[in-house]
Amino acid sequence: MASWSGCSRLFSALLGRPRAIEDGMSQRPSLSRRQLLSGHVRSDAIRPPGTSTMLLSSACTGCGLCVERCPTGIIVIDGGLPRLEFRNGECTFCSECAQVCPEPVFTLSSARTIPYVATIGGECLAVRDVACQSCRDGCPEDAIRFRPRIGGPFLPSINADRCSGCGACVASCPVDAVEMESHSPEGLHA
Repeated sequence: MASWSGCSRLFSALLGRPRAIEDGMSQRPSLSRRQLLSGHVRSDAIRPPGTSTMLLSSACTGCGLCVERCPTGIIVIDGGLPRLEFRNGECTFCSECAQVCPEPVFTLSSARTIPYVATIGGECLAVRDVACQSCRDGCPEDAIRFRPRIGGPFLPSINADRCSGCGACVASCPVDAVEMESHSPEGLHA
């Protein structure tokens, strides 16, 4: 059960109030009342590996060190919290974000997966009878296979057990047909 001080810290972090004097009066960019009350904290946002929206909401200051250190440039600050933007590239699980972060938000500094799985939408070129296998070519885990079909190009199939959630397929898709879907409830990226 959460303690009152834990709840207080979470609401203080969400409202953008200083967390504590000993933190050097650091302050996270505030959310509007509408965002807070409507629940628009972007809990659906994909967070860096080894952390979660809950951990980030309670301790992240939004300093942006993780953004600067990310070698693939996929971390962006959104609403004061870091999230992954796979349209910019893929996560290589290098742990640079965890190593540079001054706050206790990364519980697993060597996480090798993100609890999301690629899904292929109807905009996929192969689904629309155009030969394309860009997502498969970009996948470092070999989680995307193409099934033959009669009268058209092969169709993509995702092996969820092999998918690490790195987002390489999202960046490589020329028509933005690949999305990431949560593979587990909000929690730690393990």
